[in-house]
Amino acid sequence: MKIGIVSAEGRGETDRLISETASTLVAEGATLSGIVKVLDEVQPEGSHHCDMSVRVLPGDETIRITQSLGDGSAGCRLNPTAITEAVAAVERGAAAQTDLFVLNKFGPVEAEGRGFRSAIAQALETGVPVLVGVTPGTRPAFDAFTADVGEVLAADKADILAWCRDAMKQA
Repeated sequence: MKIGIVSAEGRGETDRLISETASTLVAEGATLSGIVKVLDEVQPEGSHHCDMSVRVLPGDETIRITQSLGDGSAGCRLNPTAITEAVAAVERGAAAQTDLFVLNKFGPVEAEGRGFRSAIAQALETGVPVLVGVTPGTRPAFDAFTADVGEVLAADKADILAWCRDAMKQA
């Protein structure tokens, strides 16, 4: 069971590292499943800095996973319906052969026992290595979920790529 954990400091840095790593691996011919954040998304005027869309791998389907809650709102902006749609899209693609499962973030939904947990488990059960972004706030739930077997990777694209290439060779 191979799990690589990326936890970079700085807003958006983990997303950037995982998305760029995924793009490089795809360009090299790897088949990936999972989701990555859309990095170059143009934000509409008045949008919040947390607005986010994800790209479903291995294809190019894009799903907006946040929602507008209106001015002055302080609640969670994740759209539960969109998260469910993204999970279903990933699980539909899981039947295809994949070299690496990628999840941009093991977030609050996963920490609560939902979201992409079943997709992660399926990948691990079939011997597919997993690359996942984990924040300090969800790390305890992630470690409990994975029995603390993840390997923390340096927040460096070259190091992450090397880990992914090695994990895919060993799979």
